[in-house]
Amino acid sequence: MLKKFIGESAFKLAGWKYHVEPDVLENKQVIVGFEHTSMMDAVLSLALCQIYDIKIHTLIKKELFKGPFKPVLEAIGGIPVDRKANKDIVTQMVEHFEKNEKFNLVIAPEATRAARGEARKPIRTGFWHIAKAAGVPIVLMYANSKTKQGGIFGKIHPTELDHDLALIKKLYKENVGLDIVIPEPKNID
Repeated sequence: MLKKFIGESAFKLAGWKYHVEPDVLENKQVIVGFEHTSMMDAVLSLALCQIYDIKIHTLIKKELFKGPFKPVLEAIGGIPVDRKANKDIVTQMVEHFEKNEKFNLVIAPEATRAARGEARKPIRTGFWHIAKAAGVPIVLMYANSKTKQGGIFGKIHPTELDHDLALIKKLYKENVGLDIVIPEPKNID
Protein backbone atom coordinates (compact mmCIF):
# COMPACT_ATOMS: atom_id res chain seq x y z
CA MET A 1 0.00 0.00 0.00
CA LEU A 2 2.88 2.38 0.74
CA LYS A 3 4.39 1.83 -2.72
CA LYS A 4 1.03 2.58 -4.34
CA PHE A 5 0.61 5.73 -2.23
CA ILE A 6 4.09 6.96 -3.16
CA GLY A 7 3.49 6.25 -6.85
CA GLU A 8 0.11 8.00 -6.88
CA SER A 9 1.60 10.94 -4.99
CA ALA A 10 4.31 11.35 -7.64
CA PHE A 11 1.66 11.65 -10.35
CA LYS A 12 -0.41 14.06 -8.28
CA LEU A 13 2.58 16.28 -7.43
CA ALA A 14 3.65 16.37 -11.10
CA GLY A 15 0.10 17.24 -12.19
CA TRP A 16 -0.10 14.14 -14.38
CA LYS A 17 -2.79 11.46 -14.74
CA TYR A 18 -2.24 7.79 -15.48
CA HIS A 19 -4.22 4.95 -16.97
CA VAL A 20 -3.43 1.26 -17.43
CA GLU A 21 -5.55 -0.89 -19.70
CA PRO A 22 -6.76 -3.97 -17.84
CA ASP A 23 -5.40 -7.37 -18.84
CA VAL A 24 -2.40 -5.97 -20.74
CA LEU A 25 0.31 -7.08 -18.33
CA GLU A 26 1.62 -10.63 -18.26
CA ASN A 27 4.19 -12.41 -16.10
CA LYS A 28 6.95 -11.84 -18.66
CA GLN A 29 7.22 -8.92 -21.10
CA VAL A 30 9.38 -6.22 -22.61
CA ILE A 31 7.86 -2.85 -21.71
CA VAL A 32 8.81 -0.02 -24.07
CA GLY A 33 8.28 3.60 -23.19
CA PHE A 34 7.75 6.53 -25.50
CA GLU A 35 8.09 9.51 -25.51
CA HIS A 36 11.24 10.17 -23.53
CA THR A 37 11.51 13.94 -23.24
CA SER A 38 12.86 14.46 -19.72
CA MET A 39 13.94 12.70 -16.53
CA MET A 40 10.36 13.18 -15.30
CA ASP A 41 9.33 10.43 -17.73
CA ALA A 42 11.61 7.98 -15.92
CA VAL A 43 10.33 9.09 -12.50
CA LEU A 44 6.71 8.69 -13.58
CA SER A 45 7.44 5.31 -15.18
CA LEU A 46 8.89 4.10 -11.87
CA ALA A 47 5.88 5.57 -10.04
CA LEU A 48 3.47 3.76 -12.38
CA CYS A 49 5.26 0.49 -11.72
CA GLN A 50 4.98 1.11 -7.97
CA ILE A 51 1.23 1.74 -8.27
CA TYR A 52 0.68 -1.56 -10.06
CA ASP A 53 3.30 -3.46 -8.04
CA ILE A 54 5.34 -4.31 -11.13
CA LYS A 55 8.92 -5.32 -10.35
CA ILE A 56 10.95 -3.99 -13.23
CA HIS A 57 14.43 -4.52 -14.61
CA THR A 58 16.37 -2.27 -16.92
CA LEU A 59 19.70 -2.48 -18.71
CA ILE A 60 22.59 -0.50 -17.23
CA LYS A 61 26.22 -0.70 -18.32
CA LYS A 62 28.21 -2.91 -15.95
CA GLU A 63 30.82 -0.24 -15.26
CA LEU A 64 28.30 1.62 -13.07
CA PHE A 65 27.88 -1.38 -10.72
CA LYS A 66 30.79 -0.41 -8.49
CA GLY A 67 31.09 0.83 -4.93
CA PRO A 68 28.03 2.39 -3.31
CA PHE A 69 26.07 2.50 -6.59
CA LYS A 70 25.89 -1.29 -6.93
CA PRO A 71 23.24 -1.98 -4.23
CA VAL A 72 21.18 1.03 -5.34
CA LEU A 73 21.20 -0.06 -8.99
CA GLU A 74 20.35 -3.63 -8.01
CA ALA A 75 17.51 -2.42 -5.77
CA ILE A 76 15.88 -0.54 -8.65
CA GLY A 77 16.14 -3.58 -10.93
CA GLY A 78 19.29 -2.69 -12.82
CA ILE A 79 20.90 -5.46 -14.83
CA PRO A 80 24.61 -5.01 -15.51
CA VAL A 81 25.28 -5.39 -19.21
CA ASP A 82 28.70 -6.25 -20.53
CA ARG A 83 28.77 -4.91 -24.07
CA LYS A 84 32.10 -6.64 -24.69
CA ALA A 85 30.94 -10.08 -23.51
CA ASN A 86 30.97 -13.10 -25.79
CA LYS A 87 27.18 -13.22 -25.57
CA ASP A 88 25.20 -10.41 -27.14
CA ILE A 89 22.66 -8.44 -25.10
CA VAL A 90 19.71 -10.25 -26.69
CA THR A 91 21.10 -13.62 -25.57
CA GLN A 92 21.82 -12.26 -22.08
CA MET A 93 18.22 -11.00 -21.74
CA VAL A 94 16.69 -14.23 -23.09
CA GLU A 95 18.54 -16.06 -20.31
CA HIS A 96 16.96 -13.74 -17.72
CA PHE A 97 13.49 -14.42 -19.14
CA GLU A 98 14.13 -18.17 -19.11
CA LYS A 99 15.34 -18.37 -15.51
CA ASN A 100 12.61 -16.17 -13.96
CA GLU A 101 8.94 -16.96 -13.44
CA LYS A 102 8.14 -13.24 -13.68
CA PHE A 103 10.31 -10.78 -15.55
CA ASN A 104 9.54 -7.24 -16.75
CA LEU A 105 12.26 -5.63 -18.83
CA VAL A 106 11.67 -1.89 -19.27
CA ILE A 107 13.39 -0.15 -22.16
CA ALA A 108 13.23 3.42 -23.42
CA PRO A 109 14.62 2.81 -26.92
CA GLU A 110 17.50 5.01 -28.00
CA ALA A 111 16.63 7.95 -30.25
CA THR A 112 13.42 8.81 -28.42
CA ARG A 113 14.84 12.16 -27.33
CA ALA A 114 16.03 15.04 -29.48
CA ALA A 115 17.50 18.41 -28.62
CA ARG A 116 15.12 21.33 -29.07
CA GLY A 117 14.59 22.04 -32.72
CA GLU A 118 16.32 18.85 -33.90
CA ALA A 119 14.49 16.12 -35.74
CA ARG A 120 14.25 12.85 -33.86
CA LYS A 121 16.11 9.89 -35.25
CA PRO A 122 14.45 6.53 -35.88
CA ILE A 123 14.15 4.37 -32.78
CA ARG A 124 16.59 1.55 -32.12
CA THR A 125 15.05 -1.90 -32.36
CA GLY A 126 16.86 -3.95 -29.70
CA PHE A 127 13.67 -4.17 -27.62
CA TRP A 128 11.95 -5.99 -30.49
CA HIS A 129 14.82 -8.46 -30.95
CA ILE A 130 14.81 -9.27 -27.22
CA ALA A 131 11.03 -9.81 -27.10
CA LYS A 132 11.05 -11.93 -30.28
CA ALA A 133 13.94 -14.13 -29.09
CA ALA A 134 12.42 -14.55 -25.61
CA GLY A 135 8.93 -15.24 -26.98
CA VAL A 136 7.33 -12.50 -24.87
CA PRO A 137 5.00 -9.62 -25.75
CA ILE A 138 5.99 -5.99 -26.15
CA VAL A 139 3.90 -3.84 -23.80
CA LEU A 140 3.37 -0.22 -24.80
CA MET A 141 3.92 2.44 -22.12
CA TYR A 142 3.62 6.14 -22.75
CA ALA A 143 4.35 9.54 -21.28
CA ASN A 144 2.77 12.42 -23.17
CA SER A 145 4.18 15.67 -21.78
CA LYS A 146 1.73 17.78 -23.81
CA THR A 147 -1.34 16.17 -22.22
CA LYS A 148 0.41 15.28 -18.92
CA GLN A 149 -0.86 11.74 -19.16
CA GLY A 150 0.95 8.45 -18.93
CA GLY A 151 0.23 4.78 -18.67
CA ILE A 152 0.11 1.44 -20.38
CA PHE A 153 -2.33 1.00 -23.23
CA GLY A 154 -1.56 -2.09 -25.27
CA LYS A 155 0.72 -4.88 -26.34
CA ILE A 156 1.81 -6.77 -29.40
CA HIS A 157 3.34 -10.18 -29.87
CA PRO A 158 6.40 -9.88 -32.14
CA THR A 159 6.06 -11.46 -35.56
CA GLU A 160 7.97 -9.61 -38.28
CA LEU A 161 10.10 -6.52 -37.59
CA ASP A 162 8.89 -4.11 -40.29
CA HIS A 163 5.24 -4.98 -39.71
CA ASP A 164 5.53 -4.72 -35.93
CA LEU A 165 7.32 -1.35 -36.00
CA ALA A 166 4.64 0.07 -38.31
CA LEU A 167 1.96 -1.31 -35.97
CA ILE A 168 3.64 0.16 -32.88
CA LYS A 169 3.87 3.55 -34.61
CA LYS A 170 0.17 3.37 -35.54
CA LEU A 171 -0.92 2.31 -32.04
CA TYR A 172 0.98 5.16 -30.36
CA LYS A 173 -0.47 7.71 -32.79
CA GLU A 174 -4.07 6.48 -32.58
CA ASN A 175 -4.23 5.72 -28.86
CA VAL A 176 -2.12 8.38 -27.15
CA GLY A 177 -1.32 10.96 -29.84
CA LEU A 178 2.43 10.33 -29.99
CA ASP A 179 4.33 10.15 -33.26
CA ILE A 180 7.38 7.92 -33.01
CA VAL A 181 9.94 7.72 -35.80
CA ILE A 182 10.66 4.22 -37.03
CA PRO A 183 13.56 3.17 -39.24
CA GLU A 184 13.13 2.61 -42.95
CA PRO A 185 13.13 -1.13 -43.65
CA LYS A 186 16.59 -1.02 -45.24
CA ASN A 187 18.07 0.80 -42.18
CA ILE A 188 16.74 -1.47 -39.45
CA ASP A 189 19.45 -2.57 -37.02
